[in-house]
Amino acid sequence: MKQDVQNSFRALADPTRRMILMHLSTKDMTIGEVTDHFGMTRAAVKKHLNILESGQLISVHRNGRERINRLEPMGLKSVADWMSYFDGFWNERLNNLKTAIETEQGDKNA
Repeated sequence: MKQDVQNSFRALADPTRRMILMHLSTKDMTIGEVTDHFGMTRAAVKKHLNILESGQLISVHRNGRERINRLEPMGLKSVADWMSYFDGFWNERLNNLKTAIETEQGDKNA
């Protein structure tokens, strides 16, 4: 399934969801385990987890009655791939800046 990067960016826009991803990067967790890291209700955490899941940044697996939340690195890779498009933009700008500084320094030394 092709990832909708728009939903991924929506999920990443919230600092709480980014922190949830950080916690899930250390281990898979139940909703209760995720809730223990935050001063909010289980229902609020569940909403955040649903948004992360719709952004394909986490997956949810059942283990009996528990729902286990797992970080999906490929979801983050899709976001990183999209962002990498702009690497060339920054590299070009920084190279132009370096050239301008070197030219200015060369003019001052001449």
